[in-house]
Amino acid sequence: MAEALTPDAVAKAFRYATDWFAVYVEETNALNVYPVPDGDTGTNMHLTLQSVRRELDLADTSRMGEVARAISYGSLLGARGNSGVITSQILKGFSEAIKNESRLTPAVLARALEQGQQTGYKAVMKPVEGTILTVIRGLADGARSVGGKAASVEEVLEAALDAGRKALEGTPELLPVLKQAGVVDAGGAGLIRLVEGLQGYVLGLPLPEPPKIEKYAQTAFEEEEFGYCTEFLMEGVAEPVETIREAVSPYGDSLLVVGAEGYVKGHIHTNDPDGLLAMVARYGKMVRTKVEDMSQQHTEILGMAGAADEAPPPTGLVVVAAGWGLVKAFRGFGARVVAGGQTANPSVQDILDAIKSLPNPHVIVLPNNSNVIMSANQAAELAKGAGKHVVVVPTRTLGAGLAASVVYQADAEPAELVPEMEEAAARAVTLEVTRASRDVSLEGLEVKEGKPIGLKNDKLVLVAETPEEALVNLLRLTVADGEYEIMTLFHGATVQKETLEGLISTINAQFEDLSVEVLPGGPDLYDYLAALE
Repeated sequence: MAEALTPDAVAKAFRYATDWFAVYVEETNALNVYPVPDGDTGTNMHLTLQSVRRELDLADTSRMGEVARAISYGSLLGARGNSGVITSQILKGFSEAIKNESRLTPAVLARALEQGQQTGYKAVMKPVEGTILTVIRGLADGARSVGGKAASVEEVLEAALDAGRKALEGTPELLPVLKQAGVVDAGGAGLIRLVEGLQGYVLGLPLPEPPKIEKYAQTAFEEEEFGYCTEFLMEGVAEPVETIREAVSPYGDSLLVVGAEGYVKGHIHTNDPDGLLAMVARYGKMVRTKVEDMSQQHTEILGMAGAADEAPPPTGLVVVAAGWGLVKAFRGFGARVVAGGQTANPSVQDILDAIKSLPNPHVIVLPNNSNVIMSANQAAELAKGAGKHVVVVPTRTLGAGLAASVVYQADAEPAELVPEMEEAAARAVTLEVTRASRDVSLEGLEVKEGKPIGLKNDKLVLVAETPEEALVNLLRLTVADGEYEIMTLFHGATVQKETLEGLISTINAQFEDLSVEVLPGGPDLYDYLAALE
């Protein structure tokens, strides 16, 4: 029996809880119906916990203050979706309660869960019962009932889980949409799995086997238009969170805007994701965006429900990508996407989790960044223990990854697919326009911080006065090297409509033989990304 947990043990418990939660990702996804069919609650909460784990890996886990900051800061930066953002606020309150303690005692644990409940409720403009909020209140109530007299951390966790599970079972009575679908709340179920993982670490339990998904809650609803689940993360924000929340609120519903240490995380369901992201970008530097078409997502989940009992095709695909337009494109090719890339490399564990989440016996991985290739290879090696045969096609750019993904077919064997995908990737040309992060003299170029720079196949080739000038000059250099017929151009959220229209007009006039497809949702921190073929 553990009378208390050291800071290092708390860190290990959260790492283990992340692995525990991974077992139940698809189960949690299958439950979700609230507030509209937005069916990736399990995925979003797992990504939030993975971000916590990454911060813990960098922290001095001998000090509780450092562990607490890693939990709070990591969950904020990695928070995805409604439930992920609320979870980050619950963990923020939890962390505040433990940061000045030397050990996590039963009484401190009970107080931390109670403070997590309070912070979670405060984060939501209009708290709704029957959701994850109801479940955190149940967990806190259960912990508080024994916290002052419990002899061990295990006793507090057990009492918390008993009350939390009862609260979860009651969510359909509080929220009619859950009763209609015959399920409990997905975010609340995910929170229970997280606390179960903490308990599993303390008790020394092995990871459970993934449950078989018998039904998907979204099959209870007709297909209709649901809009776009839109998220953003900004840094260097000086304005109060309340100001940004007020500015965002007219764009839609299911609104959450939270922040700390100059970072602001936002989540909203809207029919105008581009307009929202362009507006909110004036408050700070956009670090990460995510936009999901919930109607398309709903259709995909219905298809998964129909195929649940079928044998999977031989080959799955995992790709690393950033930028909601690119993520949408990769998913359209049938890929499981790991969030990350330039400035936000995913961990070996992130890639391994994605590989293991696929039912296919063979998996092809596209790193799409030179800094991710080694992690992908390590994940492929570790996946052998899970019975997976994994091949890494070492794509160094998103353009190469897109070209390779076009060739991918789930019904084909890797021996047939891999050579074709490697050939397609080798032919691809990727042009990127971003801003210099510092002054540097490189490749014969004098680069000043903040200036637009152009990269061709991940190599710096030019500096320009504007992003548009950089892209046009990149095209001049590239078209001189060979003949290209099609350019797929992704642009960032901060590019204004009039600027984009002027750029396309210039490209059409100067490159008459080039067919241009323009799409929103380019990589975060990049003005433009173009793939040529």
